[in-house]
Amino acid sequence: MLFKSQITDLYHKTAMWRRHKEKEDLRAILEEKRRILQKEQRDEYSEAIISRLVELPEFKAANVVLAYYPIKNEVNLRPLLEEYRDKKVVLLPAVTRHGRRLELRQYAGREDLRRGRFGIPEPQTPKYKGGVDLVIVPGVGFDEDLHRLGRGGGYYDRFLKCRPNTPKVAVAYDFQIVRDVPVDRHDRKVDVVVTPSRVIR
Repeated sequence: MLFKSQITDLYHKTAMWRRHKEKEDLRAILEEKRRILQKEQRDEYSEAIISRLVELPEFKAANVVLAYYPIKNEVNLRPLLEEYRDKKVVLLPAVTRHGRRLELRQYAGREDLRRGRFGIPEPQTPKYKGGVDLVIVPGVGFDEDLHRLGRGGGYYDRFLKCRPNTPKVAVAYDFQIVRDVPVDRHDRKVDVVVTPSRVIR
């Protein structure tokens, strides 16, 4: 016979497994849609997203911006990195040696990048220890309540938890906006999502 606490624990574990499965299924669908996106479409959508992004008050007010280097057909922020690296302090994340957290480094150009632990290009500049005015967040999927489905490693959730007051702007293609993103307690929302066609707040 199960005690009440055991039943409660089993219920929570079952719910967590169900959300994990829902996340994995949704992630697979959206990553496949992104994978088959043609380069011309990707660049057209990315240009539209960047045009909206740089007009946001949060971006205009930021002196130090944490961006990301795109992989696997993510929104292409490379033109943004190049244009603004001499106008603002532009940072990129790097995975720490022990592989559990993100370390920030200043972007100094494509020639300074080396592939990191997960094959993502990372700057070779020293660790940045100052403040951050804006985080541009990658993601696989989002909903209109600003929940985020990440790549599955939890790196950004851990990072954003320590910066609750820093504006968080996500960029995404329109097909990455879904009805509902399954969420767990540790998942962190963003403040804004920018797509080629709209800004969601």
